[in-house]
Amino acid sequence: AMLRLRLLTWDVKDTLLRLRQPVGQSYAAEARAQGLQVQPEALGRSFREVYGAQSRRFPNYGHGQGLSSRQWWLDVVKQSFRLSGVQDEAALTKLAEKLYRDYCSSHNWEVLPGAAETLSRCRQLGFRMGVVSNFDSRLEVILSQCDLRHHFEFVLTSEAAGFAKPDGRIFEQALRLGGASPEQAAHIGDDYSRDYRAARAAGMHSFLLRAAGQRDGPEVPPEHVLPTLSHLLARIEK
Repeated sequence: AMLRLRLLTWDVKDTLLRLRQPVGQSYAAEARAQGLQVQPEALGRSFREVYGAQSRRFPNYGHGQGLSSRQWWLDVVKQSFRLSGVQDEAALTKLAEKLYRDYCSSHNWEVLPGAAETLSRCRQLGFRMGVVSNFDSRLEVILSQCDLRHHFEFVLTSEAAGFAKPDGRIFEQALRLGGASPEQAAHIGDDYSRDYRAARAAGMHSFLLRAAGQRDGPEVPPEHVLPTLSHLLARIEK
């Protein structure tokens, strides 16, 4: 059946962009530059623990709890280093400020294979395009630095929306911004529950980016699975 699509919405992290290296390595490199020796593996473990705890305690960057996303992240970075044995508060503050800025740039992010070409082609085909991402306000800058921002009419972050995927209200806002009804829109992302299932629950079409051979996770109809982004065009060609 032909999909009568007008709007495509996109997840960003691990759909269009990915980190160039694991967080522990980036954090450890920055620490080294400031004369501190911290093990990347230990930092990576600390980060995952701290990020998880902070996300549970202050969901969506502390939106509605009086935190700014900047403060949320500075706390995560400092706490990750503290847990890895760094106690010097002045050094922690300096590291946190520097890393918060560093993650704004293409220094830490790279475009996934096929992403730029697929986005260009979708625009040539006349689709309206937007981003729907559980991200903080730095995302606009990151997308610009990675030369992807111009593909999108809007960039909707969970921080700006006040709701994080899988909450259907972030998709409702995206549909209003894109001027489309749910059945005229499709969402593309790599996370089964936050992207694929959540967009479908909001009445949209959805495609799950799932690397070939990646078998874990719930069953998804094969025509909804994208082994690579380049597979999208065959699924949506008007």
